[in-house]
Amino acid sequence: MASSSPTPPSLQLPPSSPEHTPFSSKSEPLSPRSPPSPPRPAISLQQPTNKKGPSKSAKLFRRFRAVFRSFPIITPTCKIPVSLHGNRLHDGHIHGGTRMTGTLFGHRKARINLAIQENPSSLPILLLELTISTGKLLQDMGMGLVRIALECEKKPNEKTKIVDEPIWTMYCNGRKSGYGVKREPTDEDLIVMQILRVISMGAGVLPDDGTEHPDGELTYMRSHFERVIGSKDSETYYMMNPDGNSGPELTIFFVRI
Repeated sequence: MASSSPTPPSLQLPPSSPEHTPFSSKSEPLSPRSPPSPPRPAISLQQPTNKKGPSKSAKLFRRFRAVFRSFPIITPTCKIPVSLHGNRLHDGHIHGGTRMTGTLFGHRKARINLAIQENPSSLPILLLELTISTGKLLQDMGMGLVRIALECEKKPNEKTKIVDEPIWTMYCNGRKSGYGVKREPTDEDLIVMQILRVISMGAGVLPDDGTEHPDGELTYMRSHFERVIGSKDSETYYMMNPDGNSGPELTIFFVRI
């Protein structure tokens, strides 16, 4: 009679405990999560009445932009004596002009942008980037009248609208101060316009996402502008001061010569 083999002892696992589990090690404290960024506002800006397709200068701008970004920010002197009350328009209105909304905005140490809109709720019809820092230009405007002339070369049989020229030589109060470039609005530009759509006039600092920007705060100044078309080769934008006793503090001339 065959003898039966001894029954092997049963294998038993030690009872699991919070400190010892088969598939986990000792728990580590979780690092605190950074607060979520505020949601971006939905863009509800309206198309301007005279909006057309993308400008023919868009391709040229994209090629030029990489070079333009390498230019240093020019700090113009802008110290031509200007009376705070003389040589200004008494009624704050340019007769025969069209009233527009103009916004100067940018980080204090970065290049300033100028957006022209039909009204605060419309998409920009003109967006310029100038080689002047935002803080410097706004400081100079606080000291007196600032005139910016943007000049480009006139070509034979010119058919391009003057505000559709891609690049300009810029003069501030008669002193050459770098360049101005027309560009298409970016998502960040549209967000600024969306936030400011309820503001017709004013200045201040826009809220950020909680991070410190290396170029400083994002500041803006918005006002009414009078657009005066002299000819196909000249156009002027006069910023209207809300003070009834003062005229514009900023005038921008577009000239083809």
